[in-house]
Amino acid sequence: MKKYIGKRVLLSFLTLFVIILVLFILMQWMPGSPFNDEKLSIDQQMVLREKYGLNDSVFVQFFRYIKNMLTGDFGDSYTISKNTPVSILLKNRLPISLLLGGISILLGTILGLALGIFAALKHNSIWDTGATVFSVIGVSIPSYVFALGLSYYFGFKLGWFPMLFNQDHGFMAYALPAIALSMTVTATVARFTRTEMIEVMNSDYIQFVESKGVSGLQLIFKHSLRNASISIITILGPLVVSLMTGSLVVEKIFSIPGIGQLMIQAIQSNDYNVILALAFVYSAMYVGIMLVVDIMYGVLDPRIRLAKEDING
Repeated sequence: MKKYIGKRVLLSFLTLFVIILVLFILMQWMPGSPFNDEKLSIDQQMVLREKYGLNDSVFVQFFRYIKNMLTGDFGDSYTISKNTPVSILLKNRLPISLLLGGISILLGTILGLALGIFAALKHNSIWDTGATVFSVIGVSIPSYVFALGLSYYFGFKLGWFPMLFNQDHGFMAYALPAIALSMTVTATVARFTRTEMIEVMNSDYIQFVESKGVSGLQLIFKHSLRNASISIITILGPLVVSLMTGSLVVEKIFSIPGIGQLMIQAIQSNDYNVILALAFVYSAMYVGIMLVVDIMYGVLDPRIRLAKEDING
């Protein structure tokens, strides 16, 4: 198991390195410059480029950036907040997006599992049909539509929740955006859970377990759900990353100062350091989540781990 995890970790670091290199090169090809300001003369722009080392070769800039990044230095913002360390911008915004995404994924996963298991147990009944319809609606309707509806009805009409994000409101500030973001997760997890649970519950393995006198919650959670969990974990990986890093439109609706808005501002103003830092955060989280998923595969089903070890030698 240690050898398996070690290979996965090494591959993840290598993947991150390649991603950063490709992003860095692509950044150099982006049209425009962080200093495209009509108030600045060409000579002034050249001075600024020299000051920030933008006239050096791509590989010199890249390895300097990697060296600084390993110490937590992502450089300074060029335009969004001039001369402010990017790490400060991330420190102020990233926790908000992470907390919002964490609440959303936790809520969506719990509700989705419950709904999927219930639908599987009530297979071919009106309850199963209702759960299926809900899943289709949840996947089809974008999160921002739910966000607008929740904001209008529970925020404006009933006044139960704040319409605009304010950290002073504590958990209440996260309630509506988290519910809106969790709808897609709930529907997706419910759909996959139902399908996998039905397949597993009709398998010879479950019939064998039942013949040994196992029933009730032990049969559902210890045997059926565990065998169905691999497919569920597979679709949860990308969902976790997308929600943990926030949703731009939902953040905009509730005026949430997360990293989604920061990314758009950085792209619009060609703020290279902010773009690279955020791209690294997105990539690191995605690679990290997929690493966890890969390891969980090996824990839940040793056959997968052994097969990959045979392939990799």
